[in-house]
This record gives sequence, C-alpha cells and structure tokens, in this order.
Amino acid sequence: MSTTTHADVLILGGGLVGATLALALARHGLSAVVVDPADPAVTLAPGFDGRASAIASASGRMLGAIGVLDRLEGLGQPIGSIRVSDGLRPGRLDFTPDADDGALGVMYENRALRRALHAALGEAAAVDLRMRTRTVSVERGEHGVTATLDDGGTVRAPLLIAAEGRNSPTRAAAGINVARWRYDDAAIIGAFHHARPHGGVAYEIFYPAGPFALLPLVDDAGGHRSAMVWTVAEGDAAGMLKLSDRAFLHEAEKRMGGFLGALSGASARSSYPLGFHLASRIVAERLALVGDAAHGIHPIAGQGLNLGLRDVAALTEVLVEGKRTGLDLGDPALLARYRRWRALDTGAIAAATDGLARLFGISGRTASAVRRLGIGAVNAIDPLKRAFMAEARGEAGALPMLLRGSLV
Repeated sequence: MSTTTHADVLILGGGLVGATLALALARHGLSAVVVDPADPAVTLAPGFDGRASAIASASGRMLGAIGVLDRLEGLGQPIGSIRVSDGLRPGRLDFTPDADDGALGVMYENRALRRALHAALGEAAAVDLRMRTRTVSVERGEHGVTATLDDGGTVRAPLLIAAEGRNSPTRAAAGINVARWRYDDAAIIGAFHHARPHGGVAYEIFYPAGPFALLPLVDDAGGHRSAMVWTVAEGDAAGMLKLSDRAFLHEAEKRMGGFLGALSGASARSSYPLGFHLASRIVAERLALVGDAAHGIHPIAGQGLNLGLRDVAALTEVLVEGKRTGLDLGDPALLARYRRWRALDTGAIAAATDGLARLFGISGRTASAVRRLGIGAVNAIDPLKRAFMAEARGEAGALPMLLRGSLV
C-alpha cells in the first residue's frame, strides 16, 4: 500500500551537499525527505577511496553549528598554509595566516565526511532519508511539488531542491540551460605516503599540462600522508592509471622535486574529466539548485565543494526566515532572494578558477616569466594576499549566519 509523506522540502541527492542541507534545515525545525539512488554499503564502506576535500574555515563553522564537526574529531588535517609556484622554478607565493587567525581550512577524506553526515542524518528526526531510491515522476505546480518514488511512496512538499550533481536530470527537466565546456584535461586523484612531514602545507604546483596539487592528510600507521590531484592531458589519463605503483610514484616524485622525500604506499587511483558548467539560473517554479547541479568549476583552487556548502548556508537562511514569517517555501520572492545572494559569489569564483586554469596552462618562457612576476607581486602586497586568504577561508562577501558559526 502506497503512503504519502509531507515535508517542507524534497531534496534529490544525498551526497555531501544534499546531506548538509537536510541537516541544516533540520537544525532549524524544517523537515526534509532526501532521495538518493546510491547504496550506502558502497559509499560508506571503510577505506580511502582517493577523494579528499579542503573544508574552508567558514564551511567548517557551519558543520560545527549543525552538529557534524564533533563526529570528525581527529579525522581532519588543518591547512596551515598554501604554497603556490610555477613549476619548480625559483619564486613562490605563500599564503600563511597570522598565528591568531587559525587554519585556512581542514582536509578530510570524502568518505569520512559522508560517514559523519550519514550518522547525523540517522539521528535527525526531521529528516526522512530514502537511500537506494529513485523518483518515478516529479510534478511541480502552482500549489506544490508531488513526487512518486520507486518504492511506491509519494512525497509532497512546497519546494524541490536538486542536489544531484553536475548531470542533474531535474535541472534538465526544468529546461534550465547550462553554459559548459571541457578543458581537454583529466584529474588523477589518489594519495601516498612520504618520508618527510608535510607540516600542514598544501602545495599547488603549476605546469603547462595543468596543476599538480598536494593536500595534507592526517598521518596514519604508514607515516606521513598527502592526497594528490594531478591534472594531465585527457588522452594520457588512462595510461597513467595503468602504471605500476612504483612507476607512478616515480613520476609523482619528479613533479614534486623530491621536497617531501621518497614516496610510498600509493592508494588506489581514479580519474575524471575536467570541465566547467554554470546553470543559467538556479531557481525555477518551486525548484532550487545547489552544489554541482548549479555549478561545476576547475579544481584548481579547491573551492568546488565549498561553493556548494555556501549554497546550503544561503538557501537555509532564506527558507528558515521564510518559514518564520509564514511564507510558502516555494514562494518566488524567496527563491529570487536565494538567486541574488548566490549570483555574485558563484560568478566570481567560476570566472577566477577558469581564468587561472587558462593562464597557468599557457606554455613558453614568456608566459612562465609573467606568471612568476604575478606571483611575486601578490606575495609582496599584503592586502592582496589577505584578500586571497579570505576567499580561501570562504569569508569573503555577505556571509550567511551558518558560515559565521551561528544558527539563523
């Protein structure tokens, strides 16, 4: 017998962004049904799956406010500084905050984040989590949203939120156009151990073929450890994945110039093509897009997930205030406020990461000299460095209350 569930919002997608949104809303008394086809036996299985994320300071404050940060105790590596260089040539840019400013962010394995969020969702009475479940049909109309699920149930809510990722079928069904292009590159992700400690430093080494990023992880029984995001030509990715661990680590060590010592203990590796996409609008009738459903950027600055978490903070504040004033959560005025709030930040980050990817991808001595000149100039201008660090922390612009560490 089919049942009908009523909720304040229906969230399609229970990944990092969708789960955080459901928890943030639940902390403010709003109910959510979260539908996701993934199997938690796979997504929450022990072990490192190669993916890790830098959680900016502001995003970390939100995770603390909604009760997730305590579940990550001891699992994150603070990022004390970021070091940027054009290859291994002399001259670099160091983003190092003052001692009383705290870390720029914290590195977590994505699987640790998923496990913490999933555990918190299981304890949130206002969240109805439906894993291994898909929608059969979704109707958005003047009076609300109705979704039929493949488990036979029906969900009714005033607002539908798409958090399904970059290939969001809900976005496509809404007829929302997307500006997109490919970079003809692929990112190889994984992790390894190294002889010397990383000191909490994140490295971004730019080569004409793309950036080679080293991201500090918590040490384990094998010793010092870092995650890697290595950008290569898309046609070379398959061959790089086929290399033996020994050959792969040898190539990685060459890219690093050996500054972390001998490498060992390579994790499983995977790759994904790099691209850019930006939805022409992030709202429609009784619909809001968050995370990769709304935007997808180059990983050059590690801001992709944080951009989605800023969507969460802004949308939560808009909906909570709307609920308190008795507004329909699908009210066009509420959704327009969310759209305006996120437009400038999203556009600026998307343009900046795309520009950096193209600038550092230009080969030749002249281009390299120009890049090093720019790196040196930023390094010498303290207000400019502070502006970059504020962006890295996620503290630029008008911050929602959650990103300041407070409930709305």
